[in-house]
Amino acid sequence: MVHPSRIKRLNNLPPQKGDYVLYWMQQSQRIHYNHALEFAALKANLLKLPLVVCFGLTDKFPEANSRHYIFMIEGLQELVSDLEKLGIKFVIRIGSPDNVCIELAKKAATVICDMGYLRIQRIWRQTVANSVNCECIMVESDAIVPVEAASHKQEFSAATLRPKINKALNDYLAPQEQVKLNIPAKHLKFKSLELHDINKIISRLGIDTSVPRSKRLSGGYSKARSLLNTFIENKLSRYALEHSDPAKSCTSYLSPYLHFGQISPLEVAIKIMQTPPTESRNKFLDQLIVRRELGINFVYYNPKYDSIESLPSWAYKSLSEHAFDKRPVIYNLEQLEQGLTHDPIWNAAQIELASTGYMHSYMRMYWAKKLIEWTPDPGIAFSTAVYLNNKYLLDGRDPNSFAGIAWCFGLHDRPWPERNIFGKVRFMSETGLKRKFCMDKYIESVNAFKNNSQ
Repeated sequence: MVHPSRIKRLNNLPPQKGDYVLYWMQQSQRIHYNHALEFAALKANLLKLPLVVCFGLTDKFPEANSRHYIFMIEGLQELVSDLEKLGIKFVIRIGSPDNVCIELAKKAATVICDMGYLRIQRIWRQTVANSVNCECIMVESDAIVPVEAASHKQEFSAATLRPKINKALNDYLAPQEQVKLNIPAKHLKFKSLELHDINKIISRLGIDTSVPRSKRLSGGYSKARSLLNTFIENKLSRYALEHSDPAKSCTSYLSPYLHFGQISPLEVAIKIMQTPPTESRNKFLDQLIVRRELGINFVYYNPKYDSIESLPSWAYKSLSEHAFDKRPVIYNLEQLEQGLTHDPIWNAAQIELASTGYMHSYMRMYWAKKLIEWTPDPGIAFSTAVYLNNKYLLDGRDPNSFAGIAWCFGLHDRPWPERNIFGKVRFMSETGLKRKFCMDKYIESVNAFKNNSQ
């Protein structure tokens, strides 16, 4: 059964007479460990109706381009057959997701939707709730501990959220079984977009095609499961010691799949918890649960999450006081985007970002910190980081990405000794990186990947 705290009624209407229960899938793009799908199936059985799942493929998602759409559609291709095997009709249409749902809701008894945390996702859901003529229920499935169950306010840091998460965690770690539908939806007929030719869909959408598909990662649940199994078998035992080292590549690469909802964080957590208890296991689970859900907490409770105005007052004040400090060098956006700085480490990080759609987590910190030094003022640095992050990263436009950028400017951190340009915000240096890690090896690996994939 779905935990009650995952369920939120978005309007006060009752179920209506209808031909089906409608699950508007948008954030949780999967069948496994999808609480919204489970709830919709239970509702369909209760009302003795078939279940229809709809998805709106829009060209209006802010800053999304062909790299993001290709990865997402690869996952949707897999979903078509997955849902069909369960006796569920999957309807995909081009259009604003809220409008697609509203149109299909005209013949629905009930509308179920999953939960998104970003501004546009929340607007879409409220628009649907205000527009349909039947009950609309939202089910949260992309946080292990639902955001409001974990905390009712923006948390100061991981240290303040962690005890709240840990206190509630056992209530949400239950494995999930697929609900068998009593009435299949095979007899229902709908016009639905064919997904066989991704390039044709991209062309039809008319979206930005300047960023090519990732040369490292492709989308879909099966790919995510394969990466998870590889991580457990080959990397988990080394995670505590090596996950921060950019040259070691001791990472799961799961963040893009979590971003698109192609794999559930709950499934990942349960799979990891089946391994022997070790420091590495605990470290990974803390990153997956506490750190990831700290990002969700940030964007959910801070409406300015994509702006420098989201920062804690001490960080914003300190950076503002040093906004006119002389910078060692100023780079324009074109130089930064092409990785044409004097710093080979930063250039390698930007090349990894641009060519693969992924960047090592430690390099993300160094990458954003240097933008504070190399752009005219902290506001431009923040907006540049958001722009490059959202344009190239497969897990850009995500709660964790926005929180990660803001962390580099002082979010979830404490004041440090004051210095030029950074004020009291934590500083990172090239010499510090070289002292900790073999950065020449990191640069070589990035360049080798770029050369081999050309």
